[in-house]
Amino acid sequence: MKLSILMPVYNEEERIAEALKQALAVEYPCEIELVVVNDGSRDGTGAILEGAADDARLRVITHPRNAGKGAAIKTAVDSAEGDYMVILDADLEYDPLDIPKLLDPVLDGRAKVVYGNRTFGSHSAYSFWYVMGNKAVTTAANVLFNSYIGDLETCFKLLPVSLYRSLEIKSRGFGMEAEVTGKLLRRKIRPYEVPISYRARGREEGKKITWKDGVEALWILGRERARKR
Repeated sequence: MKLSILMPVYNEEERIAEALKQALAVEYPCEIELVVVNDGSRDGTGAILEGAADDARLRVITHPRNAGKGAAIKTAVDSAEGDYMVILDADLEYDPLDIPKLLDPVLDGRAKVVYGNRTFGSHSAYSFWYVMGNKAVTTAANVLFNSYIGDLETCFKLLPVSLYRSLEIKSRGFGMEAEVTGKLLRRKIRPYEVPISYRARGREEGKKITWKDGVEALWILGRERARKR
């Protein structure tokens, strides 16, 4: 089994070097590749990535213009050579040391799709409304699809590359998180969840997601539930 770790990057010059270091330092239970998509960064991210491309497991792809997280993931998935994939943002909110925990249920045959479930607390959420928005979107998915997942918006979604490709995700921005889950639940695929660590950064540190993304997520979930095919 080979795991493709997909990292979308946009204007992360302060964190990208550490994000790469952490991701490549983990002792994974299988072969891995790290596919980084520089999504039109306008700061020093590109130069840092050029200097870091000396690890055989690392590949860097560059978008000439910013296209959004969903678009960056599509580019990474199209290039992925692994059997399974997991998304790892470059903002250091997620700990790559948790990725082997996501792999465990797959490797022992208990699951096909695994989500990392965040537990929010004072150190892991930059605002009350961010947590409430996440809970609202997750609750909407559970009501619409009669499911009980704990964290729809988690970045850590581990699933077969072939399955992700078959979902034909259209959302170019953060709405891809809701679209992936909505399409999985439509197919009666219930993610297996494992607890993960999380440290949210604030706006002053570069947090990009906004309330508008939450509204879009709700719209996408409703669309997927109502879709006839």
